[in-house]
Amino acid sequence: MGEGTRSAPVSWGAPGSRVTRLELFYDLVFVFAFLNVTTLTGYHPGAANLYRCLLVVGLLWWCWTGFAGLGNAVRADQGILPLVGFVTVAATFLLALSMPGAFEDVPGGLNGPLVFATCYLLVRAAQLAIFGWVARGDPERLRRWALLAVLPVVAALLLVTAALLPPRIDSGGAATALQLGLWTGALALEYGAGVALGRAYWVVVSAGHWAERHAQIVLVALGESIIALGLGQRFVVDQLPLTWPVVIAAVTGIAVAAALWWAYFDTLAFAMEQALHRARDPARRGRLARDAYTFGHLPLVTGIILFALGIKDLLVETADPTSPPWGEPLGGFWILVLYGGVGLYLLGLVGCGLRAVRILRWRSLVAVAVLALLSPVAARIPALAALVLLALVCVGLVVLGTRGEGRRRREVRRLALAQEVAAEHEASRWRREHL
Repeated sequence: MGEGTRSAPVSWGAPGSRVTRLELFYDLVFVFAFLNVTTLTGYHPGAANLYRCLLVVGLLWWCWTGFAGLGNAVRADQGILPLVGFVTVAATFLLALSMPGAFEDVPGGLNGPLVFATCYLLVRAAQLAIFGWVARGDPERLRRWALLAVLPVVAALLLVTAALLPPRIDSGGAATALQLGLWTGALALEYGAGVALGRAYWVVVSAGHWAERHAQIVLVALGESIIALGLGQRFVVDQLPLTWPVVIAAVTGIAVAAALWWAYFDTLAFAMEQALHRARDPARRGRLARDAYTFGHLPLVTGIILFALGIKDLLVETADPTSPPWGEPLGGFWILVLYGGVGLYLLGLVGCGLRAVRILRWRSLVAVAVLALLSPVAARIPALAALVLLALVCVGLVVLGTRGEGRRRREVRRLALAQEVAAEHEASRWRREHL
């Protein structure tokens, strides 16, 4: 299915296609969704609510991967796809709005769990409808599609059951366990059965598009962490002062986010995309895309969200005149969230590197071990001091990792630059001939 081939009302993707502006528009709603996840969990800290946060992130990620796969198979800005995209963006936005009541209905409005389940079903159904249209000429693919189409329906039913059943049998720990179990079942169903049944759909038409799409969602998550650091209405409402501790907290938080960016984008993102391009066999490329991107990038995004949750309102608390200049100690739970989020991100990088380029990023493993050793100390010292410790570990990892990669890093970046220059040259040639 090559360039220009049409199958109304959709237009096929091509091996050289890149991310469209409409797909970037899709990601805007996920910024809001990620913010809502951190806001919800930040207001009600605790192990059960943290697990709820992870469950919601897992379902959000599965929605987003549907957008990524759809944009790779067909052109997201052609035919009927923009209309489908706008509808699903609206449903995703309502999904994010319903998060505060996703597990327990809040009186005075629409039923939160039912809204969440319905919006989730709408998003997944819209994506699967396009895949069904694409598969209509292939009986075997259409049969697999029919089985796949059942998954979001069953998952939504499990979410509804999780909202309605537990309160009727118990109001304590048993109800919470049952609710979390049903949510976990919905998530496991989508991921497990989706992988087993969706192998025929894990076809990556454009390796460049697939890699770029996942790199951009990492950027979205990193942007959300910066927003979480600086989003404090009390700065405006209470006119909190800009003090030196606030400046240190801001710069240190940005340093951590920049180090996380560098650890992925400096070399690994290029190397993974190059490995995906080299995987010429469709089945091999599909497995690599599934393992290193669909599954491998979930820990990256989740880790960044946990980091954002850990630093949320840190500037406001640091600027509060009633708080100690360097803040109160974070305690074990918040250190687990903050340091654990960064550790999960680094472990995700290790997994991506192993799967895609067969290289063990041992320095990242050492950094995770250092964070684990520092966590008991960081839990007892002021919050800003704990953040500075985290920044020192992250920046140190980046410096040592960049110096240690040496010739391999130069070769990967040379190939990436050569590819970019070649694409620019071809685009310039086309414009001279046609514009």
